[in-house]
Amino acid sequence: MTLEFSALQLPASLKAERHDTIAVLTLTRAEKRNALDDPTVAGIEAFFGALPDDIRAVVIAGEGDHFSAGLDLSELAERDTFAGVEHSRSWHRAFERIEFGSVPVVAVLHGAVVGGGLELAAAAHVRVAERSAFYALPEASRGIYLGGGGSVRLPPLIGTARVMDMMLTGRTLSAEEGQSIGLTQYLVDTGEGLAKGLELAQRIAGNAPFTNFAVMHLLPRIARSDPSAGYITEALAAAIAQGDDEAKTRLKAFLEKRAPKVTRG
Repeated sequence: MTLEFSALQLPASLKAERHDTIAVLTLTRAEKRNALDDPTVAGIEAFFGALPDDIRAVVIAGEGDHFSAGLDLSELAERDTFAGVEHSRSWHRAFERIEFGSVPVVAVLHGAVVGGGLELAAAAHVRVAERSAFYALPEASRGIYLGGGGSVRLPPLIGTARVMDMMLTGRTLSAEEGQSIGLTQYLVDTGEGLAKGLELAQRIAGNAPFTNFAVMHLLPRIARSDPSAGYITEALAAAIAQGDDEAKTRLKAFLEKRAPKVTRG
């Protein structure tokens, strides 16, 4: 059953629904190729800051032919340097709500995933691409620079050299190229992205909440820390997880052969 988030005031450029314990946030500026303007980014921040306690995962998608063509450039016309810094920081706050929020996020990508749209996708934890998806960072040709966290999030995903290439030359990557370099984890046929995204979100929602929290909040920080700090953080997380009542129940079910075993997918 799909229910609207009726109590949440979102701009017309966003639509929020729920499918049981899964929330779906859809970009709805199809006539603008889902370009991201200030109200949309503020709406994203508000949405992720007000998720109901019973939501366990979120799917982000885009209406029309494209996920998002990036920043709405019409907003840059009269902005001075200080306002530019503040604008970039507003994107950072919104996308941090995704990356380090309360639940894992699956991004479903199709058509243009360009500039700020790619920065939005990079903030998600799992990315599903339809074969129509293509990726680009055209900021250099516009005389601007990444402002939505792409400088931080994209190099660990695909490598600094690839990000430099995309920015300096305007290179566009296909869905298949994005999959091969690790930009996305899943590649599906056109029209199948949302179904796959919901399937993955439902699987994620079935995990123990603390495990999902540790994967979202601790794993990225462990990866960026020195090994000694990483090992002790991992040990603490493992101890907290296994001491949780839900973990004990799940382990007991497995040992009593009441839980499914891992098989080849």
